[in-house]
Amino acid sequence: MKAAALNARRPMWKRNIPLILMFAPVLLYFVIFKYLPMGGLIIAFKEYNLRDGIWGSPWVGTTNFEMLYNSPNMFNVIKSTFILSVLSTFVGFPFPIMLAILINEVRRSFFKKAVQTLVYLPHFLNWVIVGSFVVLIFAQEHGIMSSISKALTGESYPFLYEKSSWLTIFLGAGIWKEAGFSAIIYLAALSTIDPSLYESASIDGATKWRQMWHITLPGIAPVVALMLILAMDNVMNIGFDQVYVLGNPVVSDLANVISVWSYRIGLGSGQFSLTTALGLFQSLIGLLLVLIANRIARRFGQSLW
Repeated sequence: MKAAALNARRPMWKRNIPLILMFAPVLLYFVIFKYLPMGGLIIAFKEYNLRDGIWGSPWVGTTNFEMLYNSPNMFNVIKSTFILSVLSTFVGFPFPIMLAILINEVRRSFFKKAVQTLVYLPHFLNWVIVGSFVVLIFAQEHGIMSSISKALTGESYPFLYEKSSWLTIFLGAGIWKEAGFSAIIYLAALSTIDPSLYESASIDGATKWRQMWHITLPGIAPVVALMLILAMDNVMNIGFDQVYVLGNPVVSDLANVISVWSYRIGLGSGQFSLTTALGLFQSLIGLLLVLIANRIARRFGQSLW
């Protein structure tokens, strides 16, 4: 009792020193690699050059943003980014949920662990490796699917050179690579649901579908809402690796997204101020979408803050 009373009188930060020490590396990571680099956004308002550096480069105000606005290709770049991002977010979002529910229903421990390992593995593969798999399967000349198409119809189908089929492959590759790893969060949420709820529902004659609809989905609804809000940040932030590896000149209109354009213009042409201005615009759109999604979720009692 005396020890408990003495501990209660100690300042909160002293009582939580072990937790603070555990959190310190995470805090340092975000400060060093996330917050400090934000100072580089000043480049968007300057005519940056390597010789003068960030602080020595002359101010140009909103000139870079005006150049982006007047650029003839910028509308297509933003449109392609928005299309691929929205489709990747909303088409791929349900798959980790469904995969987690299916894995959670498996009762044999060995089989369950084997399935989990197989679906998690693609996350750890580089997009260069994944792109090689895609080419091996869908290449027009020697791809597996093209060989099957040629055997059935007499001619190979250009899967990677038609916009509709390329988009389907693009979305499918992203789902295959990330769905298993994303399902970890939903599996953790499923483990918090009281098993007695399923037992009671089973006694009342509820089928598996009814149990999933009335117990499983409501039980993980807060986590689903949280993940959806966080996913809104990526609506204008499609990854560079996937588009660059899977893209080709034939589908360049669809594959020329902001990240690829920034790579070509920024690193290729040295126009760092222009690409930084576009990155700032992209971040502001992402922030706006997160705020809107959180406001909508608040009406259903599932807001992030």
